[in-house]
Amino acid sequence: MSTARRVLIIEDEPDLARVMEYNLQAAGFAVRATDRARDGLRLAQEGHFDVILLDLMLPDGSGTDVCRSLKSDARTKSIPVIMVTAKGEEVDRIVGLELGADDYVTKPFSIRELVLRVRAVARRAEGESAAPELFEFGRLRVDRSAHRVFVDASEVVLTSLEFKLLSTLIERKNRVQSRETLLNDVWGIHMQVETRTVDTHIKRLREKLGAAGTYVVTVRGVGYRFADSPSEVA
Repeated sequence: MSTARRVLIIEDEPDLARVMEYNLQAAGFAVRATDRARDGLRLAQEGHFDVILLDLMLPDGSGTDVCRSLKSDARTKSIPVIMVTAKGEEVDRIVGLELGADDYVTKPFSIRELVLRVRAVARRAEGESAAPELFEFGRLRVDRSAHRVFVDASEVVLTSLEFKLLSTLIERKNRVQSRETLLNDVWGIHMQVETRTVDTHIKRLREKLGAAGTYVVTVRGVGYRFADSPSEVA
């Protein structure tokens, strides 16, 4: 049985899709590709993919809608999504990240960098699923082996990157993490991304955690840390 990580490409530019598919296969990945949003959703739901590469503009729908559907479906919500798009404005990056995308690559891009990013998010997701830890802290409970988070007994759905960000802060509880450190350790590679990307994810993470969002503490001018005890932020 093959143990190759599986990548789904949802991209409507045939030449680019072929280049991506060829290079990912050469790097050891098993690859499926489609140029339609509807087919991409169906393949993601029926298959067992480790990473999805998703174009933002597709002939039969929006990549943002596809991402929203993927992240709201129990069958696909934990699959890392890398958005691949010609749109490079900051607002488009933020919208993609807030929808749950784990990374964002703007065309034109280095195919070598793309392969590195696919490896990084696949490795990160694999590491999360292998961590058999149960963490309870005030109103928050994190079951890392099941990739589940609960606040006051109600489940909170996080993307794989949000889960990794929370887990990293928990592992380093009460130790300040700079934005640059979080970019390197959570995103998995040294990416040329503005550190505001971290702020966007922290904001979204806090919103999802609701009452437990205060456990993620801002250290002004430095970065973020997870509180030492629930009473600290009560």
